[in-house]
Amino acid sequence: MTMPAIELRAVDKTYAIGRKSREVVQDCSFAVADGSFTVVIGPSGAGKSTLMRLIAGFERPSKGEILVDGRPVKGPGPDRQVVFQETALFPWMTTRENVAYGPKARGDYTPDARHLAARLIERVGLDQFQNKYPSQLSGGMQRRAELARAMVNRPRVMILDEPFRGLDAMTKKLMLEYYSALSRESKRTNLFVTTDVDEAIFLADRLLVMTHIPTRVRAAIDVDLPYPRQLAGFASDDRANDLKRQVLSLLHEEAARSFGAGGVAADFVAAYRSRMAEEST
Repeated sequence: MTMPAIELRAVDKTYAIGRKSREVVQDCSFAVADGSFTVVIGPSGAGKSTLMRLIAGFERPSKGEILVDGRPVKGPGPDRQVVFQETALFPWMTTRENVAYGPKARGDYTPDARHLAARLIERVGLDQFQNKYPSQLSGGMQRRAELARAMVNRPRVMILDEPFRGLDAMTKKLMLEYYSALSRESKRTNLFVTTDVDEAIFLADRLLVMTHIPTRVRAAIDVDLPYPRQLAGFASDDRANDLKRQVLSLLHEEAARSFGAGGVAADFVAAYRSRMAEEST
């Protein structure tokens, strides 16, 4: 077996809040295969972003171990690049300057790095906008610039925390198709966080469905849909709809847990599972 790009071993994360504590991640274990596109999906507020910060090295686990290429994560590193929900482009820099920021900051802006930055700007469709500032770009263009800025550093792993959240529906669809094709081309390992089931199934080789807080893996699901994928045909794809029903059922159960283990929540879960069973027959 090949070594996984990312491996979590019984990871816990607990925060102290005054004299109390809050456990956000609990006994979380999983592996991400080299070159794969793994999507982490779970209820809002479940602790998915905390999990990504741990893998990125911005925070340390309370217990357990996180490995990248078999080496323990002790802090941030150039092997992991993170794209957050909020834009991180510098408003005083042009597209070209933003994309080239990483190599320049490291003192590594070689002719090869300049060529890669220019190629990525062209590849993400911003060649005509390389001298524009972020305020002059649309939301989708800003997202593309951020992806290029991350990839110019040649990371081992891309960690994306709901990067397309807040985009309008059409722009989001275009970005999903665009990034799916780009990631397959680069063969880079991707760890992508979302709460959107359609987005998750469209992008993923493998889905990790997380529990309600404290989060851990509820189910790992292989997404056996062929590439290239087109959103236009997803609504009528039987296998995609089967996967969607499976994931929605798990997510509804976990979301219901946030309202309590019994009473209305239990009735809701039972009714939802019954309806899903009827629709599948």
